[in-house]
Amino acid sequence: MVVRRRQSIPDQTVRSSELTPEKEEELSLAAPKLGLVLSILAMLLVPFFYFLFVRYRMEIEIHLRLSILVCVAISLCGFVASALLIPVAARYLLRRNLFGHDLNKNGTPQGATKVPEALGIVTGIVFLVVAVSVQLAVSFLQYNLTADSDWLVEYNAALACICFMILLGFVDDVLDVPWSVKLVLPLFAALPLVMAYAGHTSIIIPKHLVPFVGQSVLDLGWIYNVYMIMLVVFCTNSINIHAGINGLEVGQTVVISVAILIFNLIQIGASTDPDYKKAHVFSIYIMLPLLTASLGLLAFNWYPSSIFVGDTYTYFAGMAMAVVGILGHFSETLLLFFLPQVLNFLYSCPQLFGIVPCPRHRLPRFDPQTGLLIGTSDMNLVNLFLRLFGQCTEKSLCIRLLIFQAFSCLLCFGLRSILAG
Repeated sequence: MVVRRRQSIPDQTVRSSELTPEKEEELSLAAPKLGLVLSILAMLLVPFFYFLFVRYRMEIEIHLRLSILVCVAISLCGFVASALLIPVAARYLLRRNLFGHDLNKNGTPQGATKVPEALGIVTGIVFLVVAVSVQLAVSFLQYNLTADSDWLVEYNAALACICFMILLGFVDDVLDVPWSVKLVLPLFAALPLVMAYAGHTSIIIPKHLVPFVGQSVLDLGWIYNVYMIMLVVFCTNSINIHAGINGLEVGQTVVISVAILIFNLIQIGASTDPDYKKAHVFSIYIMLPLLTASLGLLAFNWYPSSIFVGDTYTYFAGMAMAVVGILGHFSETLLLFFLPQVLNFLYSCPQLFGIVPCPRHRLPRFDPQTGLLIGTSDMNLVNLFLRLFGQCTEKSLCIRLLIFQAFSCLLCFGLRSILAG
C-alpha cells in the first residue's frame, strides 16, 4: 500500500541528462530476489510436469502435450523479460513522479524512500506479448486455432478484456480514480467476453442436491450472462482489496495460478470430451504466461519491496483469472480457489458500503521500535490475522496469508471432489 507523492508541474520533471549523483542513486533498485523466485518456480514446475508426463502420460495426446510444452518455453521467456524490463520501467516511472512511500515502514529509512509505483504495467505488457506469441506458435502447430474457430474468437476476446483492464488499471494508478468508479470499470472491460461467449449457460448441480432440485443440470439462460459479469467485477476487485503488504498481491496470484494449472491438467487427463479438453488447454495458455510474468514481478515486490505493483496489476491479474474461469467452464471451481478473497470481501462489506467508517488505507499499524505490525480495527483479513495470531513482521504476515491461500486451494480440490462426485 502506498501514499502518492506526485508533482504536477512538468518543468520539475527530472531529466536523465540533469541527474545529479545523489538523484542517480535514488533511482537505483535493490537487487531482485531471483534466488527465491527461481526456487519457487522450480518447485511449482515439479507437480505440473508430474501430471503432464507421469500421472496422465497416456491420457494426454502427444500433439496436446507438445503445444503445452511450447507454451511453457515461451512463458519462461516472459519471466526473463519481466525481470529485465521492470528496473528500466521503474526508473522512468519514478522520474515521472509515479512513486509512493511504504506506510508499513513509517519511522524507518525505508519508509522515507520513494518507491516506484504501477510496475504492473510491465507485467501486463509482457503477458500480452507472450500470450499472442503462444497463440501464433500453437497456430503454427495447427492445433485448436484455425481461422474460423470459435475457440480463437474467445481467445482474442479474452486478450481484449485483459488489455482493456490493464489500460483502465494504469489510468487508475495515474489519475487515482474514486472507489465507486473502480467498481464500474470492469463492467466495460467484460463486454468483449460476454459478446464472444459461445459456451453453455447451465450449471451442474452437486450430486447431494440433485434430489432437491430434481435435475442434475440447470440451465440459467440470461442469468448466466449476468453471473459472468458479476464474476469479472468480483475477481478484478477482490485481489485489489486483499492487499496492503509487500508481496501479497502477486503472491496470491501465483498460488491461485498454480492451483488452476494443476486443475486444468487433472481435467484434461480425466476427460474424454475433446471440447472439454480444449477449454482447459485455453486456460493453460493464459495461466502459464500470467504465472511466469508474475514471478518476475515478485522478485522485486517480495519483502522488502523495491517497487509497487499498483492497481494495474491487481486488475489485470483478476481479469486474467476471471476469463479462464468463464471460458474454461470452471467458474464455480474458480470461486472456491478465491475462498480467502471471498471471505475478505464479505468481512469488508460493512466498510466498503459505508455502514462502518472506512479509512483510505486499511493497513495495520507499524511499530518502529519492534519492527512488528499491530492489527487495527479495520475489517479485512490482514488485520484479522494480526488480531487472531498476534503481532508479527510484515514478511511473516504475508507468508501466513499465502499459506492460508494455498490451504484454501487444497481444500477446494477436496470439496470439489465431494460435491461433483
